Amino acid sequence: MLLESKNAVIYGGGGKVGGAVARAFAREGANVFLAGRTLSTLEEVAEEIRSAGGVAEMEQVDALDERAVDEHADAVAEKAGGIDISFNLISYEDVQGTPLAEMPLENFERPIMIGVRTLFLTSRAAARHMVRQGSGVILTFGGAGGRDPIRDYASGGFQIYFGGFQVALGALDVLRRQLAVEFGPHGIRVVTLQSGGVPETTREDWREAITQSFVDTSMLRRAETLEDVGNVAAFAASDLVARTMTATALNITCGRVAD
Repeated sequence: MLLESKNAVIYGGGGKVGGAVARAFAREGANVFLAGRTLSTLEEVAEEIRSAGGVAEMEQVDALDERAVDEHADAVAEKAGGIDISFNLISYEDVQGTPLAEMPLENFERPIMIGVRTLFLTSRAAARHMVRQGSGVILTFGGAGGRDPIRDYASGGFQIYFGGFQVALGALDVLRRQLAVEFGPHGIRVVTLQSGGVPETTREDWREAITQSFVDTSMLRRAETLEDVGNVAAFAASDLVARTMTATALNITCGRVAD
C-alpha cells in the first residue's frame, strides 16, 4: 500500500472532494484524521472508511480558527506520533454566476481571504510537526496559478462567471511555491492537484453543460471524477512514487490544460 501507517489530516474531510481523498488514503493504508465544521458529514465518511476496514477519526474544527487548527494538529501528532500528510479541502465560499462589474466587494474577496488564511494556518500547523520528523507532504487542490481567465466555460457559449475564485487560486499557487521553498530543506514536499473542476461537485443546474464541455475540450474525451482526484492525491502523498516532486502541480484535467 502506498500510504501504509501514514498519518493524514484532511480539512474539509466531510465534503465531496475531501471524502473521496479520505477514502483513497485509507484504502492505501493511511490513518485518516478528518477535520471539518459539520460533524454529520464527517461521521458519514469516517463510518464508510471503517466499514471498509480502514482507520478514521474525526474532529469538529474550524480551519479558519488559528487556535483550533493548532490545537487539533498538536493533538493528532501527540496521539498518532506525527503528521505525515496535510490536505486542505475546505470550501472557499465563493460566489459564482455574477459578473465582476456587478459583484459586491465582500463576495469578490471572500474566497481569496478564506483560501489564503486556511492554507497558511493548516500548513503551518502541520509543518511544525513535520520539521521535527524531517518529512511530510502538504497538498493543495484547485488550480496552478489561475494563469488563464475563464469564460464560456460550458458548451454552447453558456457564460459562467467565477468572481474571486480564479484570483484566489492564483494567490494560493504563490503561497504553495513559497511554502515549498521554505519547507523543502526540512524534507517537506508541497504539491498541488491541478483540476479545472470536478463536474460531480458543481451546481446541479450547471452540471450537464459543464460535463459536456469538459468532454468536448479534453484530449482524453472525458472529465475527471472524484475517484480520480482521490487516486492522484494518494499518488502525490506517497514517498514511494512521488518523493522527488515538490513546488509543482499534477495536471488532472484530462488534457483540457496543456502544460
